[in-house]
Amino acid sequence: MHKDIATPIRTKSILEKYGFSFKKSLGQNFLIDTNILNRIVDHAELTEDSGAIEIGPGIGALTEQLARRSKKVVAFEIDQRLLPILEETLSPYPNSKVIHQDVLKADVGQVIETEFAGIDDVMVVANLPYYVTTPIIMNLLEKKLPIRGFVVMLQKEVADRISAKPGTKDYGSLSIAVQYYTEAETVMIVPKTVFVPQPNVESAVIRLTVRKEPPVALKDEGFFFQITRASFAQRRKTILNNLTSQLPDGKAKKEQILEALQKAEIEPTRRGETLTIEEFAKLSDELYKDFK
Repeated sequence: MHKDIATPIRTKSILEKYGFSFKKSLGQNFLIDTNILNRIVDHAELTEDSGAIEIGPGIGALTEQLARRSKKVVAFEIDQRLLPILEETLSPYPNSKVIHQDVLKADVGQVIETEFAGIDDVMVVANLPYYVTTPIIMNLLEKKLPIRGFVVMLQKEVADRISAKPGTKDYGSLSIAVQYYTEAETVMIVPKTVFVPQPNVESAVIRLTVRKEPPVALKDEGFFFQITRASFAQRRKTILNNLTSQLPDGKAKKEQILEALQKAEIEPTRRGETLTIEEFAKLSDELYKDFK
């Protein structure tokens, strides 16, 4: 058994050996606690027949644990300076592969097809770079990839927003977008002390299980998301005010908006944060004919 990468001493010696310095702009915070890493991997429920996709492997601390517990792990790393480090740290794991690419620009569907041929169970497991967490999650969800789900570390604040329920202050268009595609739950809160350098924010691990079917049937998915975003444009405003000010020609079509709210059985004085996904679905379907 090889020595774990994720210990303070081993991490320090690897970074010193390569003269590596952290880039703030890339949101680099490396995990130095094997217990935490193991718990993250536990939540992904991998088997020796699973494939794992990682984003931002750093020096390979999580990659190593994933490689030990899955059939294959593929990691996307944007920082060229980490490639020689990963080549060394992951050398004991021939079932690991690093792709030097920005995951937001990569054809992840193609990578899954090529790298995970014959593997039916694929999970995204990552300590995500915090500055770009939401775009990564949304980008991968919108692609409707053949994956079972995600277990990812992110800012606690973003995790709270993703898993929020209607009627809470954290609930918003991000909650709805992610929960439309997945079932979301926060599974762990992670202290700052297990990272080097320590981040300025609290961290949490969230598990997203991709739904086989969306929770609601819609006339138009893109339009539904447009309506949910518009409804939260200014949180203090009522749903009527937000839709009137945010939708194209909303002011001129106030009557149609009122009528749609009535048909969807939604009081115009309610705020966006009180509406369930089902209510937003009804509303967007009612508004569709007037605004599409």
